[in-house]
Amino acid sequence: MSEIIVRSLVQSDHADWRRLWTAYLTFYETKLPEEVYAITWKRLFTDGEFEPKGFIATLDGKAVGLTHYLYHRSCWSLVNNCYLQDLFADPEVRGKGVGAALIKAVQDEAGKIGVKNVYWMTHETNATARRLYDNVARRTGFIEYDLL
Repeated sequence: MSEIIVRSLVQSDHADWRRLWTAYLTFYETKLPEEVYAITWKRLFTDGEFEPKGFIATLDGKAVGLTHYLYHRSCWSLVNNCYLQDLFADPEVRGKGVGAALIKAVQDEAGKIGVKNVYWMTHETNATARRLYDNVARRTGFIEYDLL
């Protein structure tokens, strides 16, 4: 049986990261300018408590999954919260534990600094992801609004 390996992003992951993040954005019918790709990649390697971080998942030596996460302050807690911003697994590996492994890696990393609240959002129509999320987390019932 193949082992899923989840590790922090490194500079040499750029091509795989870009491929996976582009596929994630395409899934959500979104395109971003090159400047956003460039600054996001730079931020993933910038020191700072609130800079985004990322993990990549490999299976049989191939990059098959990606997550970005970041910490932020909360008025409800002494410690930060962790927002799992992006999570993607290649379609051909869905259902094999890649998404769950990425979520667990974020949870474990947050736990190292005392952060217990790891949360994320997904679109209500993303049934595949929601099946996973319903098994690994509790649904809070909150509804998102934004002012775009």
